[in-house]
Amino acid sequence: MASLTLDWIQLAAAVGALQGVLLTGVLFGQRHNRTANRLLAVLMATFTVYLASSVYYSTGLFRTYPHLFGISYQLPWVFGPLVYLYAVAASDRAWRFRPRSLLHFVPVAITTLVTSPYYLMSGAEKVAMFDRWGAGEIPIPFAILDPTKYVSGISYSVATVLYLRRHRRQVQDSYSNTERVNLIWLLWLSGGAAAIWLLATSLKISAVSTQLRDEHVTLAMALLVYSIGYMGLRQPEVFRYETAEFPVPKQEPPEEEAPASRYERSGLSDVEAKQLKAALLAIMDAEQPWKDSELTLADLATRLNSTPHKLSEVLNSQIGQTFYDFVNGYRVREVQRRIHAGDARALKMFALALDAGFASKSTFNQAFKKHTNQTPSDFRQAVGA
Repeated sequence: MASLTLDWIQLAAAVGALQGVLLTGVLFGQRHNRTANRLLAVLMATFTVYLASSVYYSTGLFRTYPHLFGISYQLPWVFGPLVYLYAVAASDRAWRFRPRSLLHFVPVAITTLVTSPYYLMSGAEKVAMFDRWGAGEIPIPFAILDPTKYVSGISYSVATVLYLRRHRRQVQDSYSNTERVNLIWLLWLSGGAAAIWLLATSLKISAVSTQLRDEHVTLAMALLVYSIGYMGLRQPEVFRYETAEFPVPKQEPPEEEAPASRYERSGLSDVEAKQLKAALLAIMDAEQPWKDSELTLADLATRLNSTPHKLSEVLNSQIGQTFYDFVNGYRVREVQRRIHAGDARALKMFALALDAGFASKSTFNQAFKKHTNQTPSDFRQAVGA
């Protein structure tokens, strides 16, 4: 056998595959949040096989070892479900992979069943089929199945982004400091996967040659694996939002109470909602719990002798804000008060933010701009402090 020479794209794919092997092993060994890490490990393993197979085909190794032909064909139907399930498991530590989760992999089971006769062909027959495929003679089963992988990939990418957007709202309904529960890593991963699917789909629609299309997708996937290696193992711990941990029983009004509109989720009447709102505003002014940078919805509900669900309903329906925005509004106003008082002359702006309950400079700047439409520096300059 002649020596194997790799071009730069093949080398990138080969190195990406090696890194994928390393990441797979490391992730399987992680003890925290095992469900999420094992799903990510399986995703890394599938990326590894796909990248290795791209080298296998592009270098002509399949002609020497034809029996591995088609080993990666089903993987595109696996990528989307694995990214989606990983996002769910990483953002909710109580989630577990159950038998019904296997429904996500029905399409790949179907493709395996339909294409199984081709895997039983001899090596010479597989090489001949590859050559015919390159000449445009695609077997009917493959011609029918191939477009569905793009539909699957884009559909799961959309589903993942929508899920993470919903979860982001739930996180902001429960935490005043989202530094440790942010979804930036998951949004980045799902965005990267979606970008690859959009690239592959656009190249397919544009009728770009199979070789050029495969090279682009392979390079994009290798870059994604490199990025996961750099960022993935540094992701912050993602906690389950606490409101899901407090079931709220349905409450019926006393017989003498006049009919009142009620909130479906918490069983809270209009009268109770107004009373809870008044108590909430009173405690925020009197006790200033917002100065605790780790204040959560559950903590505040306990202070009010209420439940997270009821308090969340009051914030959303009576005040029109998430818990995150509500609490950070108090913190911003405290910083504004101290700037007006001249405290910014003796202390740095971030010191004022820490005293007000902010946990990071980036969160402070974002919250301040959202609530005042000004940066902290611009506000300070405007008031002449």
